Amino acid sequence: MKKLLFTMAAFAITSWAVAQKTEGKQKAEDLISFKEKKHDFGKIKQGSPVTYDFAFQNTSDKPVVIENAWASCGCTTPTKPEQPVAKGKSNVIKAGFNAAAAGPFDKTVYVKVQGIDIPLELRITGNVLNAEAYAKYESENKKNKGGK
Repeated sequence: MKKLLFTMAAFAITSWAVAQKTEGKQKAEDLISFKEKKHDFGKIKQGSPVTYDFAFQNTSDKPVVIENAWASCGCTTPTKPEQPVAKGKSNVIKAGFNAAAAGPFDKTVYVKVQGIDIPLELRITGNVLNAEAYAKYESENKKNKGGK
C-alpha cells in the first residue's frame, strides 16, 4: 500500500512539474503574427522556380530577431530579415521553391525567433507539372475562361 501511494505521489508531482515547465514558455506566435502560414502555389511548370512572401508583423513590445529560417529539403530556399524587426513593424520570410521535380509537393519552412526554443512552421504546397502537362493545363484554362 505504501509503494502504491508513493508511486502515485511521485507521478502527481512529476506531472505537475512538467506542466509548470511548459505552461509559462513563450511561443513565436506570442511575438510575431503571420497573415498566413500556408501557401498553395497551385499548378506550376517544371523548371520554373516560384517564390512567396510570408508577411508577418512584430506584435511584441520590443524588437524581434529572426535568428534562422531553414527548409525541410534542399529544393526550398527561405530568406529571413537580416535586421531586427522593430515593435509594430512588418517584414517577410521569403520561401523559394525550385520546381525541379514533377509531382505534388508539401514543404515546411522553419522560422527560429531569438529567445524562443520551438521554431514556427510555414508550409508551401503545389503540384509541379512537366512541360507537356503544363501546356495542356494552360490550354484548358484558356478554354474555361472563354479563350481570353
